[in-house]
Amino acid sequence: MIRRTKTTASLAGVGVLALGLAACSGGGDGSGEEAGSTLEQLQEEGTITLAINGEQPYSWVGDDGEPTGGTIAIHEEIFSNLGIDNIEVEQVEWDNLIPGLNAGRWDVVSAGMSILPERCEQAAFSDPEIMYTTTLAVPTGNPNGLSDLDSVLASDGDIALAVQTGAIEEGYIEQLGGYDNVVPVDSAANGLETVASGRADAFALTAVSLNWMTESMEDLETTEAFVQEIDGVKQVGAGATVFRADDTELLEAYNEELAKITGDESAYLGLVEEFGFTAENLPPENVTTEKLCAGDLEDLQ
Repeated sequence: MIRRTKTTASLAGVGVLALGLAACSGGGDGSGEEAGSTLEQLQEEGTITLAINGEQPYSWVGDDGEPTGGTIAIHEEIFSNLGIDNIEVEQVEWDNLIPGLNAGRWDVVSAGMSILPERCEQAAFSDPEIMYTTTLAVPTGNPNGLSDLDSVLASDGDIALAVQTGAIEEGYIEQLGGYDNVVPVDSAANGLETVASGRADAFALTAVSLNWMTESMEDLETTEAFVQEIDGVKQVGAGATVFRADDTELLEAYNEELAKITGDESAYLGLVEEFGFTAENLPPENVTTEKLCAGDLEDLQ
């Protein structure tokens, strides 16, 4: 069984830990090819370090100090099958996930990160793992009658919308022409707190996250999940694990094991269903990393 290690990096302490983490990565310069491939090094060491953002139900550290979540469950299965039996995690700010990966501070990013063209220019994404829809967290009763981002924009700035910096919803707002009353937050938890405290009227994020996190909250609820449309094109979204561009052997081995999971609905649900994911989150065959990296969303309608 994989021994899961408590995160040791706070949001403010990532920079301090960077030097120590570089030593456990496949290559301090981000190349991963100096002394054998990253995959070979990880198999020899038996340990892999995952960077997480702490967003539930993808990957976070539970009250018992152990990392948990849907992407953690997938990674426990895959890396164990690759002969890497120990997983360690570092929780960092969203905007530091890919830069820290390329700097060699961790081996992969386990945050359910959406596959977007601009991100594909910075790092390599695995095959799709989780399909996304979006929702809004709002005060109980949805007093403003919100349904999607278009309903927020139609308020002409009267609705304060919390958006996580660097998240795909921030990109949606920009592509829709921008919005003057955006409240930036650095995590899902802070986004919910911003709405609960009245500093924002709604918080936009993936539906599986907000449904999971608001389930036991009395003062917040979520709208119906939606797929945002921009210029008449549905913004089909899928998340994946992120690797350094040079770690091709590790990525290929990972995808081979991932296909055994995503190609079997029962195997997929056996890993992620307890975290609120359903068969609707299972990527269909026509949704590929190649198409998402190219921004070919019209082919996915």
